[in-house]
Amino acid sequence: QVQLVASGGGLVQAGGSLRLSCAASGRTFSSYRMGWFRQAPGKEREFVAAAWSGGSTGYADSVKGRFTITRDNAKNMVYLQMNSLNPEDTAVYYCVVDKSGGSDWYLPRTWTYWGQGTQVTVSS
Repeated sequence: QVQLVASGGGLVQAGGSLRLSCAASGRTFSSYRMGWFRQAPGKEREFVAAAWSGGSTGYADSVKGRFTITRDNAKNMVYLQMNSLNPEDTAVYYCVVDKSGGSDWYLPRTWTYWGQGTQVTVSS
């Protein structure tokens, strides 16, 4: 059974940084796409970042230049380093894994597995 456990969320002041971690278990994920989505109160889930097995990465325009996604295939881990946080980054952040390889990687429906989420709150 696949499990994704995200951690590292919390409360931070605007301009601060946080590093989210996600531990994946249940199978080997080295060939799968891994990523992060987020959902703010009253809003739809939105794509944040993705990391392909070959090393490529992709980011939402809203986080480009501030967030960095990395993965450690040997440990089945994916990370999201978040810098220069602002109140608009406040959301529940979800770790995701996609085994289908679908082209619409910025859409929630493309992703196969979802973690439980970790809350990130940025105060002004």
